[in-house]
Amino acid sequence: MRDSPEIGKSIAAAGVRTNYHDMGAGSPVVMIHGSGPGVSAWANWRLALPELAKERRVLAPDMAGFGYSDGSKDGTYSLDRWVKQAIGFLDALNIEQADLVGNSFGGAISLALAIRHPERVRRLVLMGAAGLKFELTPALDAVWGYTPSVQNMKEIMGTFAYDASLLTDGLALMRYEASIRPGVQEAYAAMFPAPRQRWVDALASPEDRIAGLSHQTLVIHGREDRVLPLATSLRLAQLIPRAQLHVFGQCGHWTQIEHASRFVRLVGDFLAEADAAA
Repeated sequence: MRDSPEIGKSIAAAGVRTNYHDMGAGSPVVMIHGSGPGVSAWANWRLALPELAKERRVLAPDMAGFGYSDGSKDGTYSLDRWVKQAIGFLDALNIEQADLVGNSFGGAISLALAIRHPERVRRLVLMGAAGLKFELTPALDAVWGYTPSVQNMKEIMGTFAYDASLLTDGLALMRYEASIRPGVQEAYAAMFPAPRQRWVDALASPEDRIAGLSHQTLVIHGREDRVLPLATSLRLAQLIPRAQLHVFGQCGHWTQIEHASRFVRLVGDFLAEADAAA
């Protein structure tokens, strides 16, 4: 295996050998990636990790079936399993409480974890988050229905970004190569088979439980997001009592990449408020 920046440390989390990145020192924040083909924690958070790590300890695991973590032994995946892995990750590292930053699919996991294990979460950041029921978008249907080819990867990445200049041939090739590593596409195909509306619903938490969250929550969305509708974040901000909402204009589903420096400042300032109050 070639050396890759996507490969970090390894730990067993609820029985899943989990690849993760661990940078900085101080108050811990766990960043949970999205569900695009060929994704990993590093691919998702590579611009934010070193910046946020200047002020705190930042951890970014590959969820089961993604990146360089192990897949499911029985070939099935569920929100319950991913939440269990995330809790197991905290337990394995002896972290009693952490801030959570969840992107898209990772937002659904973060939301469910905060609902089910509220004492383990200090503050919550939901970026372009799933976790509510909504009508499956054509873009998300294409993302989850990906079959490996460089052209397909280019087309899918084209739905993620508002700024087409970010979609280089090199980036598409890198993500394509990640998607065809042994076992990766098999795991990905097992997660979200058609019809895919059921997987949107399966990642959703009950609205009454969302409305019962007591955590300070930052909800972030790109105005031009074609993958996850802006309406989901508007609804989350309405439901969560202590939520604030930030919408980035001229931004698709890649807030942390398209507006990297602004994203880091926004999240860093939000988490620093809790540091100051501690």
